[in-house]
Amino acid sequence: MNEIITIKRGAELELDIESLAYGGMGLARKENFVIFVKYAIPGQRVLARIYKKRKGFAEAQVLKLLVESPNAVDVRCNHYWICSKLQSLSYDEQIKEKSSQVEDAFNRLGGFTDFKLDKVREADPIYHYRNKMEFTFSPNRWVLESEPEGVDKSFALGLHIPGRFDKILDIHECHIQPEIGNRILAVAREVCLENPELKPYDPRSHIGFLRFLMLRFGVNTGDLMVNVVTSYHDMDKLSPLTDKLLEEFPEITSLVNNVNTRKADVAFGEYETLLYGEPFIQEKIGALTFEISANSFFQTNTTQGEVLYEEVEKALDLKGDEIIYDLYCGTGTIGLYLSKNAKEVYGFEVIRSALDDAEKNADRNEISNVHFLKANLDTFFKSGQLPNRISRPDVIIVDPPRAGMHQDMVNYLPRLKAKKIVYVSCNPTTQARDARILNEHGYQIKGAAMVDMFPHTPHIETVMLFSK
Repeated sequence: MNEIITIKRGAELELDIESLAYGGMGLARKENFVIFVKYAIPGQRVLARIYKKRKGFAEAQVLKLLVESPNAVDVRCNHYWICSKLQSLSYDEQIKEKSSQVEDAFNRLGGFTDFKLDKVREADPIYHYRNKMEFTFSPNRWVLESEPEGVDKSFALGLHIPGRFDKILDIHECHIQPEIGNRILAVAREVCLENPELKPYDPRSHIGFLRFLMLRFGVNTGDLMVNVVTSYHDMDKLSPLTDKLLEEFPEITSLVNNVNTRKADVAFGEYETLLYGEPFIQEKIGALTFEISANSFFQTNTTQGEVLYEEVEKALDLKGDEIIYDLYCGTGTIGLYLSKNAKEVYGFEVIRSALDDAEKNADRNEISNVHFLKANLDTFFKSGQLPNRISRPDVIIVDPPRAGMHQDMVNYLPRLKAKKIVYVSCNPTTQARDARILNEHGYQIKGAAMVDMFPHTPHIETVMLFSK
């Protein structure tokens, strides 16, 4: 009799964690039934309780650690399970597990039975690498089990508890942002607690003033932006916070106030007021300088972002006479980075604000051979919207969102007849799915690299070269 029927919600089981599943959960098996275990790492033996059961798998949470993993390391953060879920696993093992996840996705989902990564670019540094952090103000602080009953929970400045839109863990030190960010966080918290007017916004009642504290760091320039997001405009109310930050941190080069009056819990304001300095910071990648405003997209790890672009450049091996299509180009950083070795670059993007940033950065760097077009790539090419004046591409760069390309776009891509396609992805599962379709149209994988953009987190970035 098959024992799978004993695995049900609420059951407590001893499990050996075999590997990391994509997304960062520990993977265990019981009678060949797959169980994903929250916050468990390979090599551990745990007592776990099943909290979700589905047809092909279950999910569980650790009740007790029975045997520690030989690859476990001391963690720096006491709240690492919120954002840097893999911090308890040695960095070498993180890389091995992520590499295995990529190879498994292409073997199992893509049907590439002999697929192996050619190259893995590890991160250095592995702490203090994020150039953007977004902290939430809240009147609903998450109370830890170790805290006494009746403790004050009316203020928090930190990160969302996973799965809870209304609960924020108060963060005093984050080890994946630059150290100055922690000092800014401490001063902001102190000022808010001393000034009753500075009430945090409540996403349930929609009452309150302070919504987010967003920090942007110019890793290669030293620029520093502080963006305070509020629920309405009131400079008198905000001034105790902004004045103190400017007094304590002369390193600040940009201080802005974004106002979001909507109920949507986002840091993107409807309008922005510049309070000090420039409305942007500058960052350098390679020989280029980029302007990054409060709401611009930019690679969150500057150092590894440059490594990623190097891998794209190596894969394309440009000769200088190529026409490049840069699909899902965002703010155009990849296309601008490659422009010096190309004849023409055409960037395609649906978000107008991203294109505005791209054009601004092209002008700033005096680049004239890169052109940007507003395009919904789900329909743009198949509906014949490509202007006749634009030459057909020699090479194509694809850097789609996590969901991958729309199937119509994947099927149309080979019709552009590019000699090479470089596919940059933050999701190897959807990339493997799309790669299978490209392969059916005659494009073979000629190079595969993984760039670790976000140490201690489950996130993966890959660069794949396809050609006929």
